[in-house]
Amino acid sequence: MALPTPPRMDTGVTMSDADFSAFSRLIHAETGIVMNEGKRSMLVSRLSRRLRAMGLDDFGAYRRLLETGAGEAERRELISAITTNVTSFFREPVHFEVLASMAPEMAARARHGERIRIWSAGCSSGEEPYSIAMTLAEAWPDASKADFRLLATDIDPEMVARARRGTYDAQQLGPNAPPALRRHAHHRTGEPTFAIDPALRATMRFEELNLLGPWPFQGMFDIIFCRNVVIYFDAETRLRLWRRFAERLRPGGTLFIGHSERVDADLEDFLQPAGVTQYRRTARPVTAAHAPSD
Repeated sequence: MALPTPPRMDTGVTMSDADFSAFSRLIHAETGIVMNEGKRSMLVSRLSRRLRAMGLDDFGAYRRLLETGAGEAERRELISAITTNVTSFFREPVHFEVLASMAPEMAARARHGERIRIWSAGCSSGEEPYSIAMTLAEAWPDASKADFRLLATDIDPEMVARARRGTYDAQQLGPNAPPALRRHAHHRTGEPTFAIDPALRATMRFEELNLLGPWPFQGMFDIIFCRNVVIYFDAETRLRLWRRFAERLRPGGTLFIGHSERVDADLEDFLQPAGVTQYRRTARPVTAAHAPSD
């Protein structure tokens, strides 16, 4: 049986099986994303742009660059190239309705001196964390006066930079935009963009973070959003990440995940279903036998 012809770039350069396997291993090790044969054409298309940007003749040369110490900066570009960033404001609206219903309880705890922490893990270009912040601004107007912080992280440095800027295409702020978005965003004079209210951003922090690497914080979170991220992971990586989230959620805290995702049943001792793609952290500690390593 003849082997399939390797996908071609518009320059006629092919990606050999050896190069594809090497890229797949590197991407999985760096990001947890599984690059199977069905994603080969996508990989060829996206990496061909990096070849042109770097002035390289073939994928073998690009592979050798990535494998050297000098390729560290390019590995970050690789992550940006292969990461899928599909997001929007108030995506999966039921989660924000639930979040709004949680606001009175969080406000009461804050009034008693407790700290409130929320994490948007895999924040992409920022629409999710800003939607979280807007929801709380509407349901808990005094949140900015409390010990409240919202952490937003993503593996892609370009997305983090865009989220930190908080400016978006004006078309997203059209007549059909959610009312909360219209109230907390403002058109920029003379530009086809709008900006998120700086007062809303005062409680937020944006950082680059690879979820598979060490997490440079020790505190517990009340709520974690990690939506449409683990769908790209294999079973072992997914399970390890769920466990790490369980370890960082306070008892009673909530994990929100994507509409096509489910937490593995093996973890019901720690994360119990509590609604539509949401899970409640139980009081059971993640013991040494279960604890994931950073």
